[in-house]
Amino acid sequence: MKLRGHTVGWSLFFLAAIIPGLHLQRNGSSVQPASDSELPSEAQIYQPVLQPSEAIPPIGTYMLKNLAGKPCIKATMGVEYIVIEKKKTWYFSLDPSRVSTSGYCGKETALLSLTLPDNAASLQVTFRKEKNLFYVTKLTVHVSPLPVCQGCANKTYSGLVAHDKLFTAANGQSFKCKSENLLLMSSELQIKLVPLQMQAFTLPKGQYGKEVECWADYNKRVIPIIVGATVVCLILIAVLTFLFIKDRHRQGYDRI
Repeated sequence: MKLRGHTVGWSLFFLAAIIPGLHLQRNGSSVQPASDSELPSEAQIYQPVLQPSEAIPPIGTYMLKNLAGKPCIKATMGVEYIVIEKKKTWYFSLDPSRVSTSGYCGKETALLSLTLPDNAASLQVTFRKEKNLFYVTKLTVHVSPLPVCQGCANKTYSGLVAHDKLFTAANGQSFKCKSENLLLMSSELQIKLVPLQMQAFTLPKGQYGKEVECWADYNKRVIPIIVGATVVCLILIAVLTFLFIKDRHRQGYDRI
């Protein structure tokens, strides 16, 4: 009988080992299946949540290295997706802490790809090198958010801008723009990059080179100076005209 008890015990342990979801009670008298709460839950798919109001997007710095381990692309920017759905505008900002960076670096073309978990959103920037210049020739984006209303189906918004020369700078320099860059990707999707600084192909020690200022920043900086100088000139002309007329009147009185 003692031998039979040991045999039954070993049989129970053997069953517990080969059949998942079984637990042995310490009294050795019964075998119970694991409850539903103890079973591992299904992995949840990450989906961005669109917001009805706009917020300043967090700024991230993304770097890509070539096969030799040298930096070939560096970009610092805040990225905001603007979705138009049901005649309303919705917003989503890219979270740098969740972004995975990938891509490739060639002699004349390079690609920087920023992707959220589960490919819930992405931004792909294609660079091209031409003589002593580099520029962005293509931007591709998509976002797969939670539906914006009850009963709405899951939907992916995507778009691209291609065959353009965006954010141009000389080789070894960086393009920088503090003003917002708003790009129309499709009828339902826009992308806003603010602020923006990027450089490709030549990045000594992974540092940005001399900054090339965008036109929007240049205009914001120069136009107030021009307007101020114009106002000062007009005031000066008015004062000189007044003094000249006053002096002529005085000379006329002296003759009488």
